[in-house]
Amino acid sequence: MRSTLFTLLLAGLFLQSSIGQVMKPISWSDAIVPQNINVGDTIILSFQAEIDENWYLYSSDFDPELGPMVTEFDFELNDTYELVDSIIPINPSRGYDEIWEGEYTYFKGKGEFQHKVIIKSIPYYISGTYNYQVCSDVDGKCIPFDEEFSFGEKPAEKPDNDEAIIDKEASSSEKKGGFLTKKEPNTPYSLLVFMLVAFGAGLAALLTPCVFPMIPMTVTFFTGKSKTKAGAFRKAFIFGISIVLIYIVAGTAVAIINGPEFANWLSTHWVPNVFFFLVFFIFALSFLGLFEINLPTSFVNKVDAKADKGGLGGVFFMAFTLVLVSFSCTGPIVGSILVESAGGQFIKPLVGMFGFSMAFAIPFTLFAIFPEWLNNLPKSGGWLNSVKVVLGFLELALGLKFLSIADQVYHWGILDREIYLLLWIVIFAFLGLYLLGKIRLPHDSPVEKVSVSRLMLSMLTFSFVLYMIPGLFGAPLKAIAGYLPPMSSHDFDLPAIIRQNSGGGTLSEDNLCEPPKYADFLHFPHGINGYFDYEQALACAKEQNKPIFVDFTGHGCVNCREMEARVWSEPEVLQRLNNDFVMLALYVDEKKELPESEWYTSEYDGKVKKTIGKQNADFQIKRFDNNAQPYYVILDTTGEPIIEPIAYERDVSKFVEFLEKGKAKFMEENKAL
Repeated sequence: MRSTLFTLLLAGLFLQSSIGQVMKPISWSDAIVPQNINVGDTIILSFQAEIDENWYLYSSDFDPELGPMVTEFDFELNDTYELVDSIIPINPSRGYDEIWEGEYTYFKGKGEFQHKVIIKSIPYYISGTYNYQVCSDVDGKCIPFDEEFSFGEKPAEKPDNDEAIIDKEASSSEKKGGFLTKKEPNTPYSLLVFMLVAFGAGLAALLTPCVFPMIPMTVTFFTGKSKTKAGAFRKAFIFGISIVLIYIVAGTAVAIINGPEFANWLSTHWVPNVFFFLVFFIFALSFLGLFEINLPTSFVNKVDAKADKGGLGGVFFMAFTLVLVSFSCTGPIVGSILVESAGGQFIKPLVGMFGFSMAFAIPFTLFAIFPEWLNNLPKSGGWLNSVKVVLGFLELALGLKFLSIADQVYHWGILDREIYLLLWIVIFAFLGLYLLGKIRLPHDSPVEKVSVSRLMLSMLTFSFVLYMIPGLFGAPLKAIAGYLPPMSSHDFDLPAIIRQNSGGGTLSEDNLCEPPKYADFLHFPHGINGYFDYEQALACAKEQNKPIFVDFTGHGCVNCREMEARVWSEPEVLQRLNNDFVMLALYVDEKKELPESEWYTSEYDGKVKKTIGKQNADFQIKRFDNNAQPYYVILDTTGEPIIEPIAYERDVSKFVEFLEKGKAKFMEENKAL
């Protein structure tokens, strides 16, 4: 009997600790390099994180408007030091999230951030705070934290200039955007996939009018100047390697010139994003036949003259000549690859150029080794220009992504989701008509009949157009969501309109006891109405005699958004949330500062809680001994929990069971009263 009781006691303790506990799955350390410091020295502050297994830390170099909480460093400025540039995350991983419809950066296991500082006087004192969020990839929990840091000797008196600046890689006022590059191998846009895309671009470049006719010309160069097949093989191999090296060197130069700080600027500021849009637009016009992009003739002739000298050097310059002569067709494609990799880590331009150059070099090398294959090549003709025009349409569509980033960042409102989709629909519709021969551009030959391949491509194109049309009315279009502006920018959301006018789809505002505080900047999903202040929700629960559904959530909580998208949206869940509960959402990462009269010092950590988010997080910890999100609690009209809270639960039936259990328990307690 005793052993049974002991076992039950342990089980109860384990259950309690697994449901309600304050977790800290990360620890920080810091260091200064170098240790010996003199006035005028530039030093590096290193912030290092040790992250528990199955947890990850969001980094600082992605768009803060995406959703997840970026890591931010707030420095308290004084006269003893000066900040240089921005905080730099060291080799974070990247991922793509379908819920946020965008890319983010993160660390697993270990993470590091560095910041350069100029020492202006000794002794010096550097202090501030960092705010960050860690999430579990096992049970879906997310936890925001804020910590303090300091270096040097604290002065006796507080400096006159105690102005705090937010130093982050992607601040909401200066560094927003979504042009990111370095990917994790298991994400949809990984380095491997990027290399394959670049490889495909190289194959497409072979089918352009500037490149395709050069295949037999180049092969003749090798077969005519080599006395043996082995000699031709050796020269062809060196020729192919030379092409690869030329493109890789170009990619390396881009990476070195850019550097990590410049890359951050590229990924977040409106200037480079608008510039990249113009680059894609100009390249598209070139491919469509408005003009040609060519290198200076004198430069190309000098390189060609060196190729005529023969020898291994001549082979290299022959490869260089090929690259230069084909620039008018390959330049836009190579430029697009470099633009796609310009905002990322050092390795991505190399991967892109390697993939492109391999596709570009392999056919030339193989035809040089096996010249008899030339007899099987199709003859040059108008089809080559058609390939070029198709690439022009694609460049035109993809370039809109960069303009969209700038538009979202600075809230210009010129490229909302439906406008973006409308432009894509028009572009791809014209592409389909072009493939059918209904449109003829300047350098096109007349299309007397449509080949089977063009017919199939046009069918695929028009299918894509039809797929996008429902997106104009609010369809999520998950297959291309990463290229589209967020749904929040969509004006005509038909599903939301139907929900709002379906009678039982949303909670009528008449059922709210009073207008919710903070409703001008905080919102529920799916048209749900509720409160964002505990006292308001508690008063309304007493008035309406309903239980309170408390949603501890966060703007940067990806699993909160996933629960809302996949579970709350189900009719059996949405109906219960609308009708059976007073809804209360407490955002733990909301940075809206409250009036000073509402500030208080926490009994938990002794810190002054000034913002809505800090107070909500403190409330969750003190009342429920938990600091992770999402976290769902059902309270009675006195503010006491009715049943055991739950966290991340994607099983709709179990979530419905949780709601039904809470409702039944509340009714049972009311009957007892």
